[in-house]
Amino acid sequence: MPSPVRILTAVPICDGHDSAINTINLDFIRHGIEVVYLGYHRSVEDIVRTAIQEDVGAVGISSYNGGHVEFFSEVARALRKQGADDIKLFGGGGGTITEADATVMRRNGVDKIFFAGTALTEMADFVRQHYGNTHRRRRKATPDMKLARALTEIEDRYAKNKRAGKPAKKKAKSLGKTRVIGFTGPGGAGKTTLIDELVLRLLRRAPQARIAILSHDPSVVGAGALLGDRATMINSQNDRVFMRSMATRGQAGGLSPATGECLALLARSDFDYVILETVGTGQEAMPFQNELVQKRVLVMNPDYGSRLQLQKIVMLDLADLVVVNKSDQSRARAAVSEIEQRLEQNKREQKLLSTVAKRHRDAGVDQLCDWVMD
Repeated sequence: MPSPVRILTAVPICDGHDSAINTINLDFIRHGIEVVYLGYHRSVEDIVRTAIQEDVGAVGISSYNGGHVEFFSEVARALRKQGADDIKLFGGGGGTITEADATVMRRNGVDKIFFAGTALTEMADFVRQHYGNTHRRRRKATPDMKLARALTEIEDRYAKNKRAGKPAKKKAKSLGKTRVIGFTGPGGAGKTTLIDELVLRLLRRAPQARIAILSHDPSVVGAGALLGDRATMINSQNDRVFMRSMATRGQAGGLSPATGECLALLARSDFDYVILETVGTGQEAMPFQNELVQKRVLVMNPDYGSRLQLQKIVMLDLADLVVVNKSDQSRARAAVSEIEQRLEQNKREQKLLSTVAKRHRDAGVDQLCDWVMD
């Protein structure tokens, strides 16, 4: 797929109205736009950090709680202060933003305000026409800006079928302090929440550590993608965490055509941990063919079906660690027993853990962190 227009959407802090933005996101996707969705109740700092790391062309904010003049203006100021004023700002708020408010907001750096009654197609056309090629060279680029732009350039090369040749590969044993962990599993197993809880523990246990997350979501065939993993990332909104969302852009298997080279770049950068998360996968083999991934984690939920289904899940043969998440469900004990028997048939060292990622201070997630840091 060619490189689509890429934007960030979010709802401000103290605002939980997400019905409108979810509807708009879906229409943007149908018009070939990649949407990084940050979710609701998000601060200025979260929005600006995400916009820079994701290297988006624009930020779209949906505000229904009032305070829009101040909030939009502060986002624009923060982008300018960071030297990222090439990232444009637009948004709307139904009937809460007046024409007079919009005039003030435009003076403060807001590019466009959409009012109630604007057709979704009109919004999508505006975004495609104005935010496709907004990037310019920044005079004072921060390390995150440089890394984000380098990742964009890699994706663009693959989109144009102009690969830079085989990237310089480093074997796992030569990565120094960097530890690369791959997470995969079926959709709905709770991979993103589990990773977010793992990141919280890594940040607490290693106060100087820096973490990178490379997360994937599927592209709609012939259209864009909803990159929504950040919406459930709470603990990972931290200046010591660099997160990048990628779309599969037509490739099957849970990863993007550019994943290998992007992962190699992150592994060569100044991170202590690099976490790779795939799209929700089915019964096929592990997507981690790149030698940079040192540890492979398969996340499952207890409702996978019968024991026969376990025999067909090839990923169980290749994972270093299998996590049964949502283990507070009624079938969890039986699932752990069945998976344990399945792993014994492989006759290799594989670890099995039970977690409830949504639970505060879950002991299973603590054990996962021990394993990652070991």
